[in-house]
Amino acid sequence: MKKIFLMLSLTVSLTACDPQSLQTVLDSVGTVTGQLTEQEVGNGLKQALEIGITKGAQSLSKQDGYFKSPYKILLPPEVQKVTSRLQSVPGFSNLEQQLLEKINRGAEDAAKKAAPIFKDAITQMTFADAFDILMGSNNAATNYLDNKTNTKLYREFNPVIVQSLDKFKARKVWADAANVYNKIPLVDKVNADLDDYVTTKALDGLFSMVAKKELDIRTNVNARTTELLQKVFAKQDK
Repeated sequence: MKKIFLMLSLTVSLTACDPQSLQTVLDSVGTVTGQLTEQEVGNGLKQALEIGITKGAQSLSKQDGYFKSPYKILLPPEVQKVTSRLQSVPGFSNLEQQLLEKINRGAEDAAKKAAPIFKDAITQMTFADAFDILMGSNNAATNYLDNKTNTKLYREFNPVIVQSLDKFKARKVWADAANVYNKIPLVDKVNADLDDYVTTKALDGLFSMVAKKELDIRTNVNARTTELLQKVFAKQDK
């Protein structure tokens, strides 16, 4: 302990005008004393989120990852109103099932490209709130990522969703149905934004998967598959 104090005192005197060097020394002293440094906590949280996102994206991007899972995207009320009214119209009797499958297939397809987008957002996370997040609720890291990046992620994810929906002709199926429905006398015209709805729900599902993985890492020691995760999350166990 005396040696550490002397080393720190000497370094402070030599690096009084260099905050970055001082922080490096503080971090190294924290490691020597067995205490977690801010950098370790931040990197540990980022690693936990990256694992959650990778696992979540892989799971949701598989066949039926959305369509036959708790994260299945249901039709918005506006679309349900149309599908119900058009059940007796030739060519639209199976409209609801068609749309349900197509929008979920689109989300599954888009999820393949989600991981890099989310990982880029994670790298922008600062260490300022690291300890608060670590010692916070079981979904504190997920909530932080959601609050800080959701708007940006939506802007980047939406074009991917649109492309995927078009790949499965989901938007065309909906547009054809909406046009037929709007010609029915005395009905309120519909103009549901299918792109926005599916994007929002797809992101909700992905964040739910990340939260599930975060909870697992926080509560299940065996889920901490790296030395850094074991060290960082051991602190919250105390």
